[in-house]
Amino acid sequence: MNLEKIVKQGILYDFYGQLLTAHQRAVYEDVVLNDMSLAEIAEEQGVTRQAVHDLIRRCDRILQDYEDKLGLVAKFRRTRELTEEIGNLARQISETGDASLAEEIGRLAGRILDEG
Repeated sequence: MNLEKIVKQGILYDFYGQLLTAHQRAVYEDVVLNDMSLAEIAEEQGVTRQAVHDLIRRCDRILQDYEDKLGLVAKFRRTRELTEEIGNLARQISETGDASLAEEIGRLAGRILDEG
């Protein structure tokens, strides 16, 4: 499994993992967070590797469906970008004393509130 996919799975799980069943969460955590192999989990659960594989794929689809419908990860990323931009402008104000940048900070803060 490549690193990009693992990161994506981890982020989706952080946002939507509590919406999975307890069993789905336990198995998904073992694969994504605890880096266990399908064979290890299958043995632990008393099922086949294919069953574990199918469950992980189902969980991936469920989590992605939540993101497609709710968009919380995308909103979080956008809020983070805007907040970083506000921080950069605030630093510029303190370094240059250019108070006109305060208007831009206000505009960005308004975008965060409007998008929330």
